Amino acid sequence: MLQPLAENSRIRSYQADEVVFHEGEMLPAGLHVLLSGRLRMTKIAASGKETILRILPAGELFAAPALCGDGIAPATVTAIAPATVLILDRPALLTSFAQMPELALHLLAIFNQRLQQLHQRVHGLVSERAITRLVNYLESMAEYGGTDTVAAGAQLRSRYTYYQIARSIGITYEECVRLFKQLKPAVIYQRGLITLCDRDRLRALSAEPPHAPNTK
Repeated sequence: MLQPLAENSRIRSYQADEVVFHEGEMLPAGLHVLLSGRLRMTKIAASGKETILRILPAGELFAAPALCGDGIAPATVTAIAPATVLILDRPALLTSFAQMPELALHLLAIFNQRLQQLHQRVHGLVSERAITRLVNYLESMAEYGGTDTVAAGAQLRSRYTYYQIARSIGITYEECVRLFKQLKPAVIYQRGLITLCDRDRLRALSAEPPHAPNTK
Protein backbone atom coordinates (compact mmCIF):
# COMPACT_ATOMS: atom_id res chain seq x y z
CA MET A 1 0.00 0.00 0.00
CA LEU A 2 2.94 2.37 0.56
CA GLN A 3 4.25 1.83 -2.96
CA PRO A 4 2.04 4.59 -4.48
CA LEU A 5 3.48 7.05 -1.94
CA ALA A 6 7.03 6.17 -2.95
CA GLU A 7 6.13 6.58 -6.61
CA ASN A 8 4.49 9.96 -5.97
CA SER A 9 7.15 11.62 -3.86
CA ARG A 10 10.12 13.84 -4.57
CA ILE A 11 13.21 14.85 -2.67
CA ARG A 12 14.72 18.32 -2.61
CA SER A 13 18.08 19.34 -1.21
CA TYR A 14 19.02 22.72 0.27
CA GLN A 15 22.32 24.28 1.26
CA ALA A 16 22.88 26.12 4.53
CA ASP A 17 21.09 29.51 4.56
CA GLU A 18 19.05 28.57 1.47
CA VAL A 19 15.35 29.47 1.72
CA VAL A 20 13.00 26.51 1.37
CA PHE A 21 10.02 28.82 0.93
CA HIS A 22 9.01 32.35 1.84
CA GLU A 23 6.02 33.39 3.92
CA GLY A 24 3.01 33.92 1.63
CA GLU A 25 4.24 31.65 -1.17
CA MET A 26 2.07 28.90 -2.62
CA LEU A 27 3.36 25.55 -1.43
CA PRO A 28 3.57 22.35 -3.49
CA ALA A 29 0.57 20.26 -2.40
CA GLY A 30 1.71 17.45 -0.15
CA LEU A 31 3.22 16.38 3.13
CA HIS A 32 6.66 17.89 3.82
CA VAL A 33 9.11 15.78 5.84
CA LEU A 34 12.60 16.89 6.85
CA LEU A 35 14.81 13.86 6.19
CA SER A 36 18.12 15.39 7.26
CA GLY A 37 19.55 18.68 8.46
CA ARG A 38 17.82 21.45 10.39
CA LEU A 39 15.39 24.16 9.35
CA ARG A 40 14.51 27.53 10.90
CA MET A 41 10.92 28.76 10.71
CA THR A 42 10.55 32.55 11.02
CA LYS A 43 7.88 35.21 10.75
CA ILE A 44 8.27 38.97 10.23
CA ALA A 45 5.94 41.31 12.11
CA ALA A 46 4.59 44.53 10.60
CA SER A 47 7.20 46.38 12.67
CA GLY A 48 9.93 44.43 10.88
CA LYS A 49 10.85 42.34 13.93
CA GLU A 50 11.71 38.74 13.13
CA THR A 51 10.52 35.94 15.42
CA ILE A 52 11.87 32.41 15.22
CA LEU A 53 8.84 30.18 15.56
CA ARG A 54 10.59 26.82 15.57
CA ILE A 55 13.86 25.06 14.89
CA LEU A 56 13.04 21.84 13.05
CA PRO A 57 15.26 18.77 13.49
CA ALA A 58 15.42 15.82 11.11
CA GLY A 59 12.25 13.72 11.12
CA GLU A 60 9.88 16.67 11.54
CA LEU A 61 6.75 17.29 9.50
CA PHE A 62 6.12 20.88 8.45
CA ALA A 63 4.15 23.10 6.06
CA ALA A 64 0.78 21.68 7.16
CA PRO A 65 -1.25 24.13 4.95
CA ALA A 66 0.22 22.35 1.91
CA LEU A 67 -1.63 19.21 2.96
CA CYS A 68 -4.79 20.32 4.73
CA GLY A 69 -5.03 24.10 4.39
CA ASP A 70 -5.03 26.92 1.88
CA GLY A 71 -1.61 25.99 0.52
CA ILE A 72 -0.03 29.32 1.52
CA ALA A 73 3.19 29.25 3.52
CA PRO A 74 2.47 30.72 6.98
CA ALA A 75 6.15 31.48 7.63
CA THR A 76 9.55 31.55 5.98
CA VAL A 77 11.59 28.36 6.27
CA THR A 78 15.37 28.44 5.85
CA ALA A 79 17.98 25.69 6.05
CA ILE A 80 20.32 26.12 9.02
CA ALA A 81 22.54 23.33 7.72
CA PRO A 82 22.44 21.30 4.48
CA ALA A 83 18.98 19.73 4.46
CA THR A 84 16.97 17.17 2.53
CA VAL A 85 13.17 17.45 2.31
CA LEU A 86 10.75 14.75 1.17
CA ILE A 87 7.43 15.88 -0.33
CA LEU A 88 4.69 13.26 -0.52
CA ASP A 89 2.08 14.03 -3.17
CA ARG A 90 -1.27 15.07 -1.65
CA PRO A 91 -3.63 12.99 -3.87
CA ALA A 92 -1.56 9.85 -3.32
CA LEU A 93 -1.46 10.53 0.40
CA LEU A 94 -5.23 10.98 0.59
CA THR A 95 -5.67 7.67 -1.23
CA SER A 96 -3.41 6.02 1.35
CA PHE A 97 -5.50 7.57 4.14
CA ALA A 98 -8.61 5.92 2.69
CA GLN A 99 -6.83 2.57 2.60
CA MET A 100 -5.11 2.97 5.97
CA PRO A 101 -7.14 5.20 8.31
CA GLU A 102 -4.59 4.60 11.07
CA LEU A 103 -2.07 6.54 9.02
CA ALA A 104 -4.36 9.57 9.00
CA LEU A 105 -4.96 9.24 12.75
CA HIS A 106 -1.23 9.12 13.40
CA LEU A 107 -0.73 12.28 11.37
CA LEU A 108 -3.57 14.03 13.22
CA ALA A 109 -1.95 13.08 16.53
CA ILE A 110 1.30 14.74 15.42
CA PHE A 111 -0.50 17.91 14.32
CA ASN A 112 -2.42 17.98 17.62
CA GLN A 113 0.86 17.71 19.54
CA ARG A 114 2.28 20.66 17.61
CA LEU A 115 -0.87 22.67 18.34
CA GLN A 116 -0.56 21.97 22.06
CA GLN A 117 3.07 23.08 21.97
CA LEU A 118 2.02 26.29 20.25
CA HIS A 119 -0.64 26.96 22.90
CA GLN A 120 1.93 26.41 25.67
CA ARG A 121 4.40 28.73 23.99
CA VAL A 122 1.88 31.54 23.49
CA HIS A 123 0.79 31.18 27.12
CA GLY A 124 4.41 31.35 28.23
CA LEU A 125 5.16 34.47 26.18
CA VAL A 126 2.33 36.41 27.80
CA SER A 127 2.43 35.07 31.35
CA GLU A 128 5.95 33.90 32.26
CA ARG A 129 9.09 35.79 33.18
CA ALA A 130 11.91 35.82 30.65
CA ILE A 131 14.17 33.58 32.73
CA THR A 132 11.37 31.02 33.03
CA ARG A 133 10.81 31.10 29.28
CA LEU A 134 14.51 30.54 28.72
CA VAL A 135 14.66 27.55 31.06
CA ASN A 136 11.55 26.04 29.49
CA TYR A 137 13.07 26.57 26.04
CA LEU A 138 16.29 24.81 27.03
CA GLU A 139 14.37 21.91 28.56
CA SER A 140 12.25 21.67 25.43
CA MET A 141 15.25 21.68 23.10
CA ALA A 142 16.94 19.02 25.25
CA GLU A 143 13.89 16.78 24.96
CA TYR A 144 13.20 17.66 21.35
CA GLY A 145 16.70 17.41 19.87
CA GLY A 146 18.35 15.13 22.39
CA THR A 147 21.48 15.48 24.52
CA ASP A 148 24.87 13.85 24.84
CA THR A 149 26.44 13.07 28.19
CA VAL A 150 29.65 15.04 28.76
CA ALA A 151 31.79 15.59 31.83
CA ALA A 152 29.90 18.76 32.84
CA GLY A 153 26.39 17.36 32.31
CA ALA A 154 23.92 16.94 29.43
CA GLN A 155 24.98 18.80 26.29
CA LEU A 156 22.37 19.72 23.67
CA ARG A 157 23.19 18.06 20.37
CA SER A 158 22.37 21.12 18.30
CA ARG A 159 24.00 24.54 18.52
CA TYR A 160 21.85 27.55 19.34
CA THR A 161 22.98 31.14 18.99
CA TYR A 162 21.93 33.89 21.38
CA TYR A 163 20.07 35.46 18.47
CA GLN A 164 18.08 32.28 17.73
CA ILE A 165 17.12 31.82 21.36
CA ALA A 166 16.22 35.48 21.89
CA ARG A 167 13.98 35.53 18.82
CA SER A 168 12.37 32.25 19.89
CA ILE A 169 11.31 33.42 23.36
CA GLY A 170 10.56 37.07 22.67
CA ILE A 171 13.49 38.85 24.32
CA THR A 172 16.44 40.94 23.10
CA TYR A 173 19.89 39.60 22.32
CA GLU A 174 21.35 41.54 25.25
CA GLU A 175 18.77 40.17 27.68
CA CYS A 176 19.48 36.64 26.47
CA VAL A 177 23.20 37.05 27.20
CA ARG A 178 22.41 38.46 30.65
CA LEU A 179 20.03 35.61 31.51
CA PHE A 180 22.59 32.96 30.60
CA LYS A 181 25.01 34.64 33.00
CA GLN A 182 22.32 34.45 35.70
CA LEU A 183 21.89 30.72 35.07
CA LYS A 184 25.55 29.91 35.69
CA PRO A 185 26.76 27.42 36.89
CA ALA A 186 23.60 25.43 36.20
CA VAL A 187 24.11 26.04 32.47
CA ILE A 188 27.26 26.50 30.40
CA TYR A 189 27.04 28.34 27.07
CA GLN A 190 30.09 28.19 24.81
CA ARG A 191 29.95 29.21 21.15
CA GLY A 192 26.45 27.86 20.64
CA LEU A 193 26.98 24.66 22.59
CA ILE A 194 24.75 24.48 25.65
CA THR A 195 25.40 22.14 28.56
CA LEU A 196 22.79 21.60 31.27
CA CYS A 197 24.96 20.98 34.33
CA ASP A 198 22.33 20.94 37.08
CA ARG A 199 18.75 20.65 35.87
CA ASP A 200 17.25 20.76 39.36
CA ARG A 201 19.09 24.00 40.08
CA LEU A 202 18.06 25.31 36.68
CA ARG A 203 14.37 24.80 37.46
CA ALA A 204 14.83 26.31 40.90
CA LEU A 205 16.42 29.44 39.43
CA SER A 206 13.51 29.88 37.01
CA ALA A 207 11.01 29.50 39.85
CA GLU A 208 12.63 32.07 42.13
CA PRO A 209 10.53 35.24 42.53
CA PRO A 210 12.00 38.38 40.95
CA HIS A 211 14.06 40.52 43.28
CA ALA A 212 12.24 43.58 44.52
CA PRO A 213 13.96 46.85 43.54
CA ASN A 214 15.98 48.53 46.26
CA THR A 215 14.18 51.76 47.15
CA LYS A 216 16.47 52.79 49.97
